[in-house]
Amino acid sequence: MNIVNFCLSSSLFRIVRAVLQLTVAIAVSGFPNSWAAELPDLGESARADFSPQVERRIGESIMNEIRLREPSYVDDPEINDYLNRLGHRLVEASANPVGDFHFFAIRDNTVNAFAMFGGFIGVNTGTILTAQSESELAGVIAHEIGHVTQNHLARQIAKEKQNTIPSMIAMAVGLLAARANANIGMATISSVQAGVIQSQLGFSRDFEREADRSGYRTLEKAGFDVRGMSDFFERMQKAGRVYENNAPVYLRTHPLTIERISDMQNRAQSSPYRQVVSSLDFHLVRAKLRALMGTPREAVSEFETLLRERKYASQAAAQYGLAFAFMRAKDVPAAQREMDALKALKVASPIIADLAAEIRAAAGDLPAAQDIYRDALLRFPQAKSLVYGYAESLYAGRQYEQALQFLDSQVQLSFSDYKLYGLQARSYSALGRRLQQHRAQAEFYFLQGQLGQAVEQLQFAQQATDGNFYEKSAADARLRELRKLLAEEAKLKKDGG
Repeated sequence: MNIVNFCLSSSLFRIVRAVLQLTVAIAVSGFPNSWAAELPDLGESARADFSPQVERRIGESIMNEIRLREPSYVDDPEINDYLNRLGHRLVEASANPVGDFHFFAIRDNTVNAFAMFGGFIGVNTGTILTAQSESELAGVIAHEIGHVTQNHLARQIAKEKQNTIPSMIAMAVGLLAARANANIGMATISSVQAGVIQSQLGFSRDFEREADRSGYRTLEKAGFDVRGMSDFFERMQKAGRVYENNAPVYLRTHPLTIERISDMQNRAQSSPYRQVVSSLDFHLVRAKLRALMGTPREAVSEFETLLRERKYASQAAAQYGLAFAFMRAKDVPAAQREMDALKALKVASPIIADLAAEIRAAAGDLPAAQDIYRDALLRFPQAKSLVYGYAESLYAGRQYEQALQFLDSQVQLSFSDYKLYGLQARSYSALGRRLQQHRAQAEFYFLQGQLGQAVEQLQFAQQATDGNFYEKSAADARLRELRKLLAEEAKLKKDGG
């Protein structure tokens, strides 16, 4: 499986094009000298083999725009935390165990996933809900990791050895956009490249086989049931026969072949049988996604029925789903009742702890909510949902200094987490510390690729009348850095056309 069917809007298409134009302009103008040997040979005939640094920059820029402007992006730390835990377990068992990967969810009921430049991998929520075991979901993600470790996107673009710079940009944009939406109209893409792109909506059969085999090895080494990959793909193929000409997007973006499925099945048969139990978090994430569907009352009714009829793979997840659905319906006492029943099952997860704390906060008991967060952070210190939730609870309780102390410690651990800086800015604002507020807000914008807004915030920081000599000097130095970057970016965009 390669690229997703999330709704890439025409505005985002233009943004992606601008990002790639900037990246190629950077390659033309030059990175630091230490990178020079890795850059594409850009002349009248430009090769499209991007360096790893260029690929990462493309991926980061597009990821920032997806976060900011794509409505189907799932901005949920619990769901994305789970995908990253699962994804990095697979990466550690892959051909590139130290690779820099990032996993995220797209709200789309169709079954698909996609790999972008730089190790950014998206998974449709429909894929998570369709997978019948964690090994099946892991098989899909392992396949995508295989596309990245085998450099398939860059290699595919590099097939066109004689592309000029503009056509290389158009082809890269077209491949990303077309794979992002299997139904995208070719009129959106340059007519010169439309034929080439139309023929390359899916990776070649050789690339798909490579990703299958690489993914299989990764799945096995990571300790999952290797049958999960072939089982999932075979179910998709059967679905294609049912749908006939109106095949699921999964099959349109990368058609399956009997040969590929047979190859995976043969490999699985030669491996010793391994019964792998899906993790609790796999079931909890699926329950949360189901509880978010339909109206709150419909969600409550569904989970009440599942529990009454005992039609669930995990009782704890079904109980969690009902508690979450009651919270959606703003029935806090009912949510607390279901949470008490869930606690009796004696299971632990950062996802459960976060909901338990949210219920207590909604009931007006902030001290109890904070106690839950503190206890859970001792057991799950890397859970972003708990980090953000605890900081929010301190802010809600007007414990601004304590919130800043906690956030400072978290920034030291995750200095590239823009949300931490956003929370810092709010806390500084509540204390009337304007210089520090604008400095934190500047980092919030900078980490999302919004250089102009970051510079503006630092200008506000300069105008603030508070702050000591050290704080003012640090703000001035940071402003000089970002102004230089902004000027370079403007020049590169101009030079890149």
